[in-house]
Amino acid sequence: MTVWDRPEPPTRPAPLDRERIVATAVALADEGGLEAVSLRKVAARLNAGPMRLYGYIATKEELLDLMVDEVQAEILPEERSADWREALRVLAHRTRRTALRHEWLADLLGGRPTLGPNGLAVTEATLAALDGLADVDTVMRAVETVSAYSTGAIRREIANLRAERATGLSERDWQRAYGPHVTRMLATGRFPALAKAVHDGTDVDAETSFATGLDWVLDAVAARLPRPPA
Repeated sequence: MTVWDRPEPPTRPAPLDRERIVATAVALADEGGLEAVSLRKVAARLNAGPMRLYGYIATKEELLDLMVDEVQAEILPEERSADWREALRVLAHRTRRTALRHEWLADLLGGRPTLGPNGLAVTEATLAALDGLADVDTVMRAVETVSAYSTGAIRREIANLRAERATGLSERDWQRAYGPHVTRMLATGRFPALAKAVHDGTDVDAETSFATGLDWVLDAVAARLPRPPA
């Protein structure tokens, strides 16, 4: 029986429910990352005994599942676009923005799908965007491809944000600090392609990079969909 199927115990002697527990856990994770979350720490924030929480949530894994499902509600758009590209684009950008609000989500993206109501709704919306445009196996591979790109790009962006906080150096400051080393290495002539990228490439912000890469992935998906009859 999953945590979503298991009924909650009575709220006495003090008001408590999964909604409050999960909201508290999300707040702790937003403040200090997943390492700041445990059933004991959540209980302390709620001024409840840790054993009381085990009546609602049996393991930390269940708590993490509930936390992910809670914030996935933020991914769902109010309306779904009839255009499959726009529908997938909106879901991808909303996933990115949700992960930026809750950075810990990036650590839990990918892998097995979440089975909570919001997670299932996100999956449904993603599959529905392509439903009827190709056979189900093509749709599944397309969805996996878009998801793999989004997850990788989001994790890279958040890893950069964490590195900036950990080192106290912005990306520009980091480039200046390590610029002399990179310049010396490129001067050896051993890395001509990298030298071209460093000297001639255009820096873009994370949102532009994400949007551009996503459009390229959607172009690749479009190339695999059956073409409508002329």
